[in-house]
Amino acid sequence: MINASNATSADESLRRLKEGNERFVSGNPTGLGSYRYSRSDLTEAQFPYATILGCSDSRVPPELVFDTGLGEVFVIRVAGNVFSPVVAGSLQYAGSHLNSQLFVVLGHSRCGAVDASLRSIENNTRHVARIQNLVDHIAPGIRDIDVKLPFDERLCIAVERNVRWTVQQILNTPEGRVRQAEGIFKILGAIYDIETGRVRFLDD
Repeated sequence: MINASNATSADESLRRLKEGNERFVSGNPTGLGSYRYSRSDLTEAQFPYATILGCSDSRVPPELVFDTGLGEVFVIRVAGNVFSPVVAGSLQYAGSHLNSQLFVVLGHSRCGAVDASLRSIENNTRHVARIQNLVDHIAPGIRDIDVKLPFDERLCIAVERNVRWTVQQILNTPEGRVRQAEGIFKILGAIYDIETGRVRFLDD
């Protein structure tokens, strides 16, 4: 039986994510019969040990990337891993009701949303209305990248800056400031490399 008193510390949660990613990279996932919870364990409640805000890209499913099973991670996915009031509500739910103590903003290499935003900034181009809204959410965090650099290098820089921008927006919310003051919760950025499958945690 799982319950709120079984909450996992942020440091332990981070260790589990790192170990899960190592299994994923090595091609040795845990296997369906060996994950922590069964469906029957989770019929009444859930208390995931980590919350992940990731991109919608089909190549980056956090549950597989970190080799997790049912009930282990609370995942929010939106193109470009952008922050918005609705995303903020989901994050607050994870912290307040699910007692998740580790929050990870997971970006990834060759992100199409960041690519579109970078090209929009550099070429002063516009996209279809709602796509432009997404691009505009990313733009403040990736301005002023040296255009003399090759585009692939600029995109790598922009992907990391976008993750840091989202983390900073979360930390600047009233709830984020309270959580920082408590010293229990941890909010980290991370980048998934599509070619290698490896996750690099920022400022860990």
